[in-house]
Amino acid sequence: MRKFLATIISAFLHCIIIAMLSFGVIIYYFSQDLPDYSELANYDPETMTRLYAADGKLLAEYAIEKRIYVPLTSIPKRVIQAFISAEDKDFYTNTGLDFRGIARAVRKNIEHLKGNNKAVAGGSTITQQVVKNFLLTPEKTLSRKIKEAILAFRITQVYSKDRILELYLNEIYLGKGSYGIAASALNYFNKPLDELTLEEAAFLAALPKTPGRSDLVQQKERRDYVINRMMDDGNITATEAKAAIANPVTMKSRDKTEMANGDFFAEEVRRQLQNVYGDDELYKGGMFVKTTLNTELQKYAEDALRYALIEYDKRKGYRGPVSRLDNYNNWQKKLQDVEARNKLPLFNGEKLALVYESSKTKASIIFADAKKANLDKNTVKWVQSKGLNVGDVIIAAQNEDGKDYTIRQIPQVNGAMVVMEPGSGRVLAMVGGYSYGGTEFNRATQAKRQPGSSFKPFVYLAAMENGFNPASIVVDEPVEISQGNGMPVWRPGNYHGDYLGPTTLRVGLEKSRNAMTIHLAEMLGIEKVIDIAKRFGIYENPPEQFSIILGAQETTLLKLVNAYCMLANGGNQVTPSLIEKIDDRNGKTILRLDKHNCPTCRINGEDKNTANINPPTMINEAKPIADPRAIYQTVYMMQGVVEHGTAAAARKLNKILAGKTGTTNESRDTWFIGFSPDLVVGTFIGYDQPQTMGKKETGGSVALPAFIKFMEKALKDKPSKAFDVPEGIEFAKIDKKTGLPPTPGDDGKIILEAFKQGEQASPDNPTPIPDLSKEAIENIINDKKDFATQLKNFDIEEHRHYKPLQEKNSQEGKGTGGLY
Repeated sequence: MRKFLATIISAFLHCIIIAMLSFGVIIYYFSQDLPDYSELANYDPETMTRLYAADGKLLAEYAIEKRIYVPLTSIPKRVIQAFISAEDKDFYTNTGLDFRGIARAVRKNIEHLKGNNKAVAGGSTITQQVVKNFLLTPEKTLSRKIKEAILAFRITQVYSKDRILELYLNEIYLGKGSYGIAASALNYFNKPLDELTLEEAAFLAALPKTPGRSDLVQQKERRDYVINRMMDDGNITATEAKAAIANPVTMKSRDKTEMANGDFFAEEVRRQLQNVYGDDELYKGGMFVKTTLNTELQKYAEDALRYALIEYDKRKGYRGPVSRLDNYNNWQKKLQDVEARNKLPLFNGEKLALVYESSKTKASIIFADAKKANLDKNTVKWVQSKGLNVGDVIIAAQNEDGKDYTIRQIPQVNGAMVVMEPGSGRVLAMVGGYSYGGTEFNRATQAKRQPGSSFKPFVYLAAMENGFNPASIVVDEPVEISQGNGMPVWRPGNYHGDYLGPTTLRVGLEKSRNAMTIHLAEMLGIEKVIDIAKRFGIYENPPEQFSIILGAQETTLLKLVNAYCMLANGGNQVTPSLIEKIDDRNGKTILRLDKHNCPTCRINGEDKNTANINPPTMINEAKPIADPRAIYQTVYMMQGVVEHGTAAAARKLNKILAGKTGTTNESRDTWFIGFSPDLVVGTFIGYDQPQTMGKKETGGSVALPAFIKFMEKALKDKPSKAFDVPEGIEFAKIDKKTGLPPTPGDDGKIILEAFKQGEQASPDNPTPIPDLSKEAIENIINDKKDFATQLKNFDIEEHRHYKPLQEKNSQEGKGTGGLY
């Protein structure tokens, strides 16, 4: 018996030794090519870059893996408990391995082998899952499981349990493109982690086993299992468990309406971030970007531009239905198919509808929800050119009265709108087209078009800087300019083909007189206008051609609006800015727009009594780029454009506004840029492939309505605010026609004009320009025989202070013509 027992013990010891040796050999063998787990100490995961509007509303997200990194200390305790109960209840006490789980896995693997299933199951702990996700491949093989176990044991000896859990909760994939629990909470429930209910936390903890599972019954079963595990582990009470299980699975994806409008704006920011920081930082770096977008103004801008596009499109006529249904079997499903197939951009309650009754005086429609309605009489009349038939599928929009409907069609014309803050250059709103879905092409920043007469204020600014004033006289008459090299003579004319003769610069700008503006540029010299265009950032290196005077050189809407900002702010240089601030993933600010110097903004710790502290003084470090007096005179004339000129339709707003319309040859491009002291708004409308918009279509009829629609909402309930008057400006009454002070019995239009101190002209106090003889002035007037009737009442003695430029300009090589 003793020999037998000795034999048994010896055999047993030999088995143990062999097993230990075998285990050692296995450990040694599989440890030869294990990855370096020290990288876990410097875990730097790919995280989302998120864009926010100025009010904190989410604008856009950019990522390869949607992840928001959250430190363990910021994760609610209940969420942690849910994952530990679901995945590894002994997490904080085990060595990284669950031997009971391993035993169950061995049993399952034997069953798999019997069934010829080569997939290897494993009783993975949270630690093992971290190893698999960070260091190994996800393949289900025996060798990978052995390596996983070795690494799990080793990292437990090196890293704290909290660090391992933090890595796990931020790296785990939970379906719907979500990596980590923070992004998953947003994608499944549209909530931050600290707002999750018990059942929602349990739902997320149930996902690692089957991420992306769509069966609601299975989802609830798995969720309820986690809740019961939490109760068994003592993390929640039976009452809490029962209440949570009673609640259904209710997911809420982020609604588009909960995000800020501004797809074109967001795409422009994305392009800027990509250019500066590169793809890796943009899609993996987890930047938090606060933009300058004002969500309220953005909505106003989108609605206003679409309104103007739709109104113009209506004038071009009805083009016919979106589609037709020849039979009405399953017509509701067919309506949905039409919308999906055509990818129709629908806004503000627009819906597809089916015409089920139509005559010359009445038309009725029905929607997919079986609701019936009538089209209004104007719409029925409008569609008669093409006809409206039963079975037509149309886009219907309810009228403002909430009763009848009208037909909408997607405009063929397109455009853009930009809203900026003149003092800072912040872009508050940007719309790059009718809809973003059809194309990402941003007409505000990428479309280079001719600005037409919206460039003219910069010609008049050049005049204000070079001895002219708003009351200066220039003759509005036909003009001819040689283009040289056998090119035909350029003969630009006024829009209506008429000429006003001797006219003040104010009237010339208000009425947008082309010929007069060319004469003015001849007097100035084209180089002075080019200098202004460069200073204001409209063009970089434009050719010295007189066609630029009438806006024939291409630019973008954003550049032009930015130039108008510098008019509105008194001549201080600004740059368009879409980004307010950027923080990296760790909260460190890496870019900030507001760099104002404020030495008194910090309170010394010794200053206990704040009552004795004066308010901080901000130092404006903006670079002035023009004489503020000349700027103000130009802006003051541009107020006349709104009050009396080509933008007079904007008077209905009853606000102090300035601006300028723009229309190019053949009405291919239409513009209006207008502003108050606090907002600059620019609109461009034209076809993407330039073509005429119609003989009578102008910036005033096409683009201006968008400005009016926007300002109606943006300035509602806000007091009218005057533009700041700089030092050195004085006001005087003048006759708007002659530019001279009114005389007794003067029946002309008397206005209050802005002059630099000492520059106002009068018969007794002529401008300090060398006097000329009466004979010299008469000779110039006699040269203008075509305007004899307009000039017969021109009082020579009264206008001795106006200097003829024929001889002077011809000597300087600037061309001839005109008086000032």
